[in-house]
Amino acid sequence: MTKKPEAFAPIGALAAALLAFLPVSATAQEEEYKPQIPEASIYQAMLDANKQTGWIAFRQFMDQELIYFTTLQTMHCRLSEIRYSINSETLDKRFPVAKCDPQLPFNLPDDPTNETLYLKLKPGEAKTIAIQVVWDDGNGSEIVVYKPCQNAEATCAQIKTILKPTKMKTEPAPATPTR
Repeated sequence: MTKKPEAFAPIGALAAALLAFLPVSATAQEEEYKPQIPEASIYQAMLDANKQTGWIAFRQFMDQELIYFTTLQTMHCRLSEIRYSINSETLDKRFPVAKCDPQLPFNLPDDPTNETLYLKLKPGEAKTIAIQVVWDDGNGSEIVVYKPCQNAEATCAQIKTILKPTKMKTEPAPATPTR
Protein backbone atom coordinates (compact mmCIF):
# COMPACT_ATOMS: atom_id res chain seq x y z
CA MET A 1 0.00 0.00 0.00
CA THR A 2 1.40 3.38 -1.00
CA LYS A 3 1.11 6.24 1.40
CA LYS A 4 0.75 9.86 0.16
CA PRO A 5 3.42 12.24 1.36
CA GLU A 6 2.13 14.42 4.20
CA ALA A 7 3.67 17.55 2.62
CA PHE A 8 0.93 17.69 -0.05
CA ALA A 9 -2.02 17.54 2.35
CA PRO A 10 -2.14 21.34 2.98
CA ILE A 11 -2.05 22.07 -0.76
CA GLY A 12 -5.00 19.78 -1.36
CA ALA A 13 -6.96 21.51 1.42
CA LEU A 14 -6.04 24.95 0.03
CA ALA A 15 -7.12 23.95 -3.49
CA ALA A 16 -10.46 22.68 -2.19
CA ALA A 17 -11.04 25.93 -0.29
CA LEU A 18 -10.25 28.05 -3.39
CA LEU A 19 -12.53 25.99 -5.58
CA ALA A 20 -15.40 26.63 -3.19
CA PHE A 21 -15.18 30.38 -3.99
CA LEU A 22 -14.75 30.12 -7.76
CA PRO A 23 -17.75 30.02 -10.11
CA VAL A 24 -18.62 26.51 -11.13
CA SER A 25 -17.91 26.10 -14.80
CA ALA A 26 -18.17 22.35 -15.05
CA THR A 27 -21.93 22.57 -14.56
CA ALA A 28 -23.22 25.50 -16.64
CA GLN A 29 -25.93 27.51 -14.96
CA GLU A 30 -29.05 27.88 -17.06
CA GLU A 31 -30.33 31.37 -17.55
CA GLU A 32 -33.50 31.89 -19.52
CA TYR A 33 -33.01 34.08 -22.59
CA LYS A 34 -35.15 37.19 -22.53
CA PRO A 35 -35.48 39.02 -25.85
CA GLN A 36 -34.55 42.69 -25.71
CA ILE A 37 -35.73 45.46 -27.97
CA PRO A 38 -32.80 46.86 -30.01
CA GLU A 39 -31.25 50.18 -29.02
CA ALA A 40 -33.16 53.37 -29.86
CA SER A 41 -30.30 54.51 -32.11
CA ILE A 42 -31.10 51.67 -34.53
CA TYR A 43 -34.70 52.86 -34.81
CA GLN A 44 -33.58 56.47 -35.27
CA ALA A 45 -31.28 55.36 -38.09
CA MET A 46 -34.19 53.51 -39.70
CA LEU A 47 -36.40 56.59 -39.45
CA ASP A 48 -33.70 58.79 -40.99
CA ALA A 49 -32.97 56.29 -43.77
CA ASN A 50 -36.64 56.08 -44.75
CA LYS A 51 -37.40 59.81 -44.65
CA GLN A 52 -36.60 60.45 -48.32
CA THR A 53 -38.60 57.52 -49.69
CA GLY A 54 -41.46 58.08 -47.25
CA TRP A 55 -42.43 57.33 -43.68
CA ILE A 56 -45.84 56.80 -45.24
CA ALA A 57 -46.93 55.98 -48.79
CA PHE A 58 -49.95 56.98 -50.86
CA ARG A 59 -51.81 54.55 -53.11
CA GLN A 60 -54.90 54.90 -55.28
CA PHE A 61 -56.68 51.56 -55.14
CA MET A 62 -60.22 50.43 -55.97
CA ASP A 63 -61.73 53.92 -55.91
CA GLN A 64 -60.11 54.91 -52.62
CA GLU A 65 -56.93 56.56 -51.44
CA LEU A 66 -54.88 54.47 -49.04
CA ILE A 67 -52.13 55.95 -46.89
CA TYR A 68 -49.81 53.21 -45.65
CA PHE A 69 -48.01 53.51 -42.30
CA THR A 70 -46.13 50.21 -42.71
CA THR A 71 -42.66 51.80 -42.68
CA LEU A 72 -43.38 53.40 -39.30
CA GLN A 73 -44.98 50.24 -37.92
CA THR A 74 -41.70 48.36 -38.38
CA MET A 75 -40.43 50.70 -35.64
CA HIS A 76 -43.44 50.19 -33.36
CA CYS A 77 -41.41 48.73 -30.48
CA ARG A 78 -39.77 52.12 -29.85
CA LEU A 79 -42.73 54.38 -30.73
CA SER A 80 -45.25 55.74 -28.26
CA GLU A 81 -47.23 57.77 -30.82
CA ILE A 82 -47.61 58.49 -34.51
CA ARG A 83 -49.06 61.99 -34.95
CA TYR A 84 -50.46 63.09 -38.28
CA SER A 85 -52.79 65.50 -40.00
CA ILE A 86 -54.32 65.51 -43.45
CA ASN A 87 -53.93 68.72 -45.53
CA SER A 88 -52.55 70.70 -42.57
CA GLU A 89 -49.65 70.75 -40.14
CA THR A 90 -51.73 70.64 -36.93
CA LEU A 91 -50.89 67.00 -36.08
CA ASP A 92 -54.40 66.68 -34.68
CA LYS A 93 -54.76 62.93 -35.19
CA ARG A 94 -53.12 59.79 -33.81
CA PHE A 95 -52.46 56.64 -35.79
CA PRO A 96 -52.57 53.46 -33.67
CA VAL A 97 -49.17 51.97 -32.83
CA ALA A 98 -49.07 48.18 -32.93
CA LYS A 99 -48.30 46.21 -29.78
CA CYS A 100 -44.63 45.28 -29.47
CA ASP A 101 -43.45 41.68 -29.47
CA PRO A 102 -39.82 41.80 -28.23
CA GLN A 103 -39.12 38.48 -29.95
CA LEU A 104 -40.01 40.06 -33.32
CA PRO A 105 -39.31 43.77 -32.82
CA PHE A 106 -39.24 44.75 -36.51
CA ASN A 107 -42.08 42.58 -37.80
CA LEU A 108 -45.27 44.15 -39.03
CA PRO A 109 -48.13 43.38 -36.70
CA ASP A 110 -50.68 40.72 -37.47
CA ASP A 111 -53.69 42.94 -38.09
CA PRO A 112 -56.64 41.45 -40.00
CA THR A 113 -58.48 44.79 -39.68
CA ASN A 114 -55.52 46.74 -41.17
CA GLU A 115 -56.17 49.60 -38.73
CA THR A 116 -52.46 49.71 -37.83
CA LEU A 117 -51.35 49.52 -41.47
CA TYR A 118 -53.25 52.14 -43.47
CA LEU A 119 -55.90 54.85 -43.62
CA LYS A 120 -58.72 54.78 -46.15
CA LEU A 121 -59.80 58.09 -47.68
CA LYS A 122 -61.78 59.27 -50.68
CA PRO A 123 -59.74 59.41 -53.90
CA GLY A 124 -57.62 62.57 -53.98
CA GLU A 125 -58.73 63.67 -50.48
CA ALA A 126 -55.20 63.93 -49.10
CA LYS A 127 -53.13 66.59 -50.82
CA THR A 128 -50.58 66.33 -48.00
CA ILE A 129 -50.01 64.47 -44.76
CA ALA A 130 -47.86 65.82 -41.94
CA ILE A 131 -46.18 63.14 -39.80
CA GLN A 132 -44.32 63.20 -36.50
CA VAL A 133 -43.30 60.20 -34.43
CA VAL A 134 -42.87 60.26 -30.67
CA TRP A 135 -40.32 57.82 -29.29
CA ASP A 136 -40.81 55.72 -26.18
CA ASP A 137 -38.64 58.22 -24.24
CA GLY A 138 -41.05 61.10 -25.09
CA ASN A 139 -38.85 62.83 -27.68
CA GLY A 140 -40.50 63.80 -30.94
CA SER A 141 -39.06 63.66 -34.42
CA GLU A 142 -39.06 66.48 -36.88
CA ILE A 143 -42.34 66.94 -38.74
CA VAL A 144 -42.25 65.78 -42.34
CA VAL A 145 -45.00 66.79 -44.74
CA TYR A 146 -45.48 64.36 -47.62
CA LYS A 147 -47.51 64.65 -50.80
CA PRO A 148 -48.52 61.96 -53.27
CA CYS A 149 -46.11 61.26 -56.12
CA GLN A 150 -47.05 62.79 -59.46
CA ASN A 151 -48.35 60.34 -62.07
CA ALA A 152 -47.27 57.39 -60.01
CA GLU A 153 -48.64 53.93 -60.68
CA ALA A 154 -46.96 52.57 -57.55
CA THR A 155 -47.25 53.22 -53.83
CA CYS A 156 -45.06 56.21 -52.97
CA ALA A 157 -44.71 59.63 -51.35
CA GLN A 158 -42.60 62.75 -51.88
CA ILE A 159 -41.38 65.19 -49.25
CA LYS A 160 -43.08 68.55 -49.50
CA THR A 161 -41.51 70.20 -46.41
CA ILE A 162 -39.64 69.38 -43.22
CA LEU A 163 -40.47 71.33 -40.07
CA LYS A 164 -38.64 71.54 -36.79
CA PRO A 165 -41.11 71.43 -33.90
CA THR A 166 -40.81 74.35 -31.50
CA LYS A 167 -42.21 72.36 -28.61
CA MET A 168 -43.61 68.89 -28.14
CA LYS A 169 -47.37 68.70 -27.98
CA THR A 170 -48.69 66.28 -25.42
CA GLU A 171 -52.24 66.15 -26.65
CA PRO A 172 -53.70 66.50 -30.13
CA ALA A 173 -55.22 69.81 -31.05
CA PRO A 174 -58.96 69.42 -31.56
CA ALA A 175 -59.95 68.90 -35.17
CA THR A 176 -62.99 71.11 -34.74
CA PRO A 177 -63.56 73.85 -32.18
CA THR A 178 -65.35 72.68 -29.04
CA ARG A 179 -67.93 74.74 -27.22
